[in-house]
Amino acid sequence: MPISAARRIAFDVLRRVEAEGAYASDVLHAELGANIKPADAALATELTMGLLRWRRLVDFHLERQLKKAVERLDLPVALALRMGLYQLRFLERIPARAAVNESVELVKRARKASAGALVNAVLRRAASEAVIPAAKLLPAGLPQAERLGILYSHPSWMVERWLVRLGEARTIALLEANNRAPRLSCALHDAAQGGEVIAAVERAGLRVEPGQLLSAAFGVSGGSPARTEAFRAGKISIQDEASQAIPLLLGVRPGDRVLDLCAAPGGKTPAQARAAGKKGVVVAADRHAHRLRAMREQFKRIRLPDVNLVELDAASALPFRTDFDRILVDAPCSGTGTLSRHPEIRWRLRTEQLAEFHGLQSAMLARALAQLASGGRLVYSTCSLEPEENEDIVAEALQQRSGEIRLVTAHELAGTLASYLAPGVAASDLFDDEGYFRTVPGDRPVDGFFAAAFERI
Repeated sequence: MPISAARRIAFDVLRRVEAEGAYASDVLHAELGANIKPADAALATELTMGLLRWRRLVDFHLERQLKKAVERLDLPVALALRMGLYQLRFLERIPARAAVNESVELVKRARKASAGALVNAVLRRAASEAVIPAAKLLPAGLPQAERLGILYSHPSWMVERWLVRLGEARTIALLEANNRAPRLSCALHDAAQGGEVIAAVERAGLRVEPGQLLSAAFGVSGGSPARTEAFRAGKISIQDEASQAIPLLLGVRPGDRVLDLCAAPGGKTPAQARAAGKKGVVVAADRHAHRLRAMREQFKRIRLPDVNLVELDAASALPFRTDFDRILVDAPCSGTGTLSRHPEIRWRLRTEQLAEFHGLQSAMLARALAQLASGGRLVYSTCSLEPEENEDIVAEALQQRSGEIRLVTAHELAGTLASYLAPGVAASDLFDDEGYFRTVPGDRPVDGFFAAAFERI
């Protein structure tokens, strides 16, 4: 039987994610061109992203039938089994026969025809227990982190860390949020045109809802904002609201000298450039030339010409002879605040990598602080939930530069942010007890971000 376009695309994307370390969202974007039917695009996205989110629970169900680890199978066979089981367990509108038969065809297409009988038998047995809740199939006596890790499809070591810091209720809310499709948010580049732009987006057939954090943001559903005239004309960009909030913490003033380190893909640069104005100087830096080229095209789309793009390694000595009034260090990180948007991270990340990120982040922050002008403000941010990448980095910087820098208080930062917030959002609610800007999925429908601000004394 022929394989549907949606399943073929999902299988190929998942294979690249596993074999090449690609990001699913990037590969899907490339595969889902204008010639793909909307229904096929929707199913391919659901199969790809849903399976990546629920992979551990899917493997738990498969291994009950296989009696061995799924990861010991050839990759095409493992993917076909996972896709079939996901459809049986999570997609009520997919007939079991279609899920099983097309999974068999997928292994044949991958030149693993000899595994067809195995795939057929395992999925047919799994279909017979598809209505049994997973919690009833777990072995008795599992530790809490292991139990939640299987039921909510996360590595146990992540769950264990979050239980210690967040408690059970917030951890479960975080796990549930990570397993939902993320809210699709847009940034308005000119808030004064908000009504006109939103009306145009709605005329394009998308549903719009107000921003959850920011007045110049809005949520969309029912289609892709990238296909609207508002996007093509550079009036909006697609960006999570917590990410939009980070550059606003800088409080950039007209005429400021601004440095945006690790700037790619460029989403946080426009707010800084527009605030600095024509009399300001804005430098956006990244270590990869191809990412700078992509940023240049992005800035052309949104008509942001007055940004200087520089290729550099932010962890090494910076090449600037001048200090900067405002610096953003949006550091490379583990990404544990974006597991809904990038579910593959949860299966790639290892605990030892947190120390590696810590070393890189610490070096970047030290280099950047050395370029901060007297009275200037530097914002350090990550999309991580982990203290090694957040609070620990800040504490080290304050200790190493005692007497040279101070931590900008939550009260001061809340004052900087207040005028940008959506109605009903209190700026103080975005800061934790230690005074750091922090968002956690499950608390709000945004990505998990951390930020702290320093001022040179």
